[in-house]
Amino acid sequence: MSSSLNDYLGAYSGAFRYSFDNEIMLNWYPQRIMAGCVADSSLLELGIGHGYTTCRFSEHFRRHVVIEGAESVIDQFQQQYPESQAEIAHGFFEEFDTDERFDVIVMGFVLEHVDDPLGLLKRYKRFLAPGGRCFVAVPNGESLHRRFGHSAGLLRDMMALGDGDLALGHKRLYSVQSLEDVLTRAGHQVVHREGIFLKPLTTLQMQSLELSETVLEAMCMVGVHYPELSCALLFETKVDCA
Repeated sequence: MSSSLNDYLGAYSGAFRYSFDNEIMLNWYPQRIMAGCVADSSLLELGIGHGYTTCRFSEHFRRHVVIEGAESVIDQFQQQYPESQAEIAHGFFEEFDTDERFDVIVMGFVLEHVDDPLGLLKRYKRFLAPGGRCFVAVPNGESLHRRFGHSAGLLRDMMALGDGDLALGHKRLYSVQSLEDVLTRAGHQVVHREGIFLKPLTTLQMQSLELSETVLEAMCMVGVHYPELSCALLFETKVDCA
């Protein structure tokens, strides 16, 4: 399994075709989480990915543990962010275990990669401290630009994986309803829903417009209120830790 994770390293570099979207979303949603979490909290994060979120979270939380299964991703992160204070636990999400309980758990763009999202959500309830908060971010298959593509006959299936999804190792996309369903089945109570980055056009079309940072930030701000139309979904949940 480790070798298969390492095979996707190229999609986690700045040269990736869809790094434009990734950079916007992965720098935006940590701000949303940190704004509501006190710095004295402990955080368990699943996956390093591109490294943006792990770098930012490590500067905010009192204690930050991140689980990562790909050695190549860990090496890349440590080269890019040598000052990061995050404690890296090398291993697969499904095998991680600890007696520690965390105030915050972040599953940022994880569920679309794993074989058993329901099982993973159930497993990680045990690592959440009483009164703790869990944040889940996933790509939205029903985003506005995908809806346009579908209505124009360019996208036959709204939940079809594109080239970028396959390059990143995605196994599925989500909608507001399907994410709500899997969270509820896993025993998570959804307490907040918001969108990440509301864009009307494809990545290449967006890049051709050379939009200002102000406009791109406005697309993120508006997207908060329209999860069903945004590129990605960010849900907050709580669980019964009794």
